Amino acid sequence: MLYFFIGIAGSGMSAIAQYLKGKGHDVCGSDRIFSKPEGQDTKQKLEKLGIACHIQGETLPSPQTDFVVISTAIEDTVYEYAGAKKMGLKIIHRSDLLAEICNQNYTIAVSGTSGKSTTTAMIYCILEKNGMSPSLISGAGLSELQKQGLIGNASVGKSSYLVIEADESDGTITKYKPQVGIILNIDKDHKEISELIPLFQTFKDNTQKALITNLDNNRSAALSIGNDFSCKLVSNNQAVDLTESISGISFYNKGTKFEIPIAGLYNVENAMAAITVARVLGITDKNIAFALKQYQGIYRRFTILKQKNGITIIDDYAHNPAKITASITSAQKLSKRVLAWFQPHGFAPSKLIKNELIATLTNILRDDDQIFFSKIYYAGGTADKTISAQEFAHAIALNGKKAFYIPERDDFAKQIVKIAQSRDIILLMGARDPSLADFAKDICELL
Repeated sequence: MLYFFIGIAGSGMSAIAQYLKGKGHDVCGSDRIFSKPEGQDTKQKLEKLGIACHIQGETLPSPQTDFVVISTAIEDTVYEYAGAKKMGLKIIHRSDLLAEICNQNYTIAVSGTSGKSTTTAMIYCILEKNGMSPSLISGAGLSELQKQGLIGNASVGKSSYLVIEADESDGTITKYKPQVGIILNIDKDHKEISELIPLFQTFKDNTQKALITNLDNNRSAALSIGNDFSCKLVSNNQAVDLTESISGISFYNKGTKFEIPIAGLYNVENAMAAITVARVLGITDKNIAFALKQYQGIYRRFTILKQKNGITIIDDYAHNPAKITASITSAQKLSKRVLAWFQPHGFAPSKLIKNELIATLTNILRDDDQIFFSKIYYAGGTADKTISAQEFAHAIALNGKKAFYIPERDDFAKQIVKIAQSRDIILLMGARDPSLADFAKDICELL
């Protein structure tokens, strides 16, 4: 089969592309980011696997293409999309293709508005370290795979086990019918709660063998009611003797000590979900603990980049109120003061979360903490730009907290290294923008 991916550099698209290539299919694709410096790393890693990459708008799919793959982000006016329709080629949505892949495997699908990537990675790690040779299709790169020169969000194993992220942002979560389904949480992100609940309800109904829900999240917990095969997890009550440091977390559950070498108290919830999945699959607690102790984390998830003169720089993918809360409160437990920076992604998402984020940050920021905003990241396409990140900073400042708007993030970088002091954490947050990791490295060099 020959597949052409439009927008192949996207995290969800590149993962499926790599998986199909690993299964012996011919794969190629295009992306507008390949014309920019920040897109070259992904391009090179895909090409190293034998996936031909083109700049979007320059190359049409071959007439011999079996499937042209699109995502919700691809508008039908895009050059390759319009050309594929004109040629009469079969066009398939990313989620439909992933659903078909899931149907061919024993699928473990991780859902929720926060923590999906980390939990998916932990489950994959446990299965891999226990010789179960799983496959992986994720939204974030695993550090262990990245060290092998890969993007890190996909792997092809020898068994039928497949661990995936089930995405609710575009409603496609309803298409998956996994053997094991996980619902971590349901909070406002991309959609209103009233829109999200039916999607997760369908996901629950489609789960074949075991549903794992988080009882610490009321909306997730509600979906466990009336489900005879539901496995329940409660992080705060089931994880005892919990300790946390900048180097990791540890806790006991059912008499077994679990140690995970990554910071962030919220990772207890993710770990409990992964542990529960592993138990469903028959892995012993001893072997689960052995695997988690070797877990190396994932790309831009509370990643500690540098520690110098008592100052710690952390890079994180947080981009909605729940994730931002988790990141900031975790940083607060490890520091005297948090100097947080957030680059909102997309104008529509910014409008959706505006009021809740303002209220959340007003509530959680300590008197000495500071929050900085830079201008909203624009990825292209049609968008109503009648909102500015300045509105966030202004409202939070009026509520009595230290909030500032610095439009150009390079200006923020120069300022933050001057005001940071010993026992401060510089917490950098944002999503979608592929240059964020490089920006974080730039701040490390300035410190």
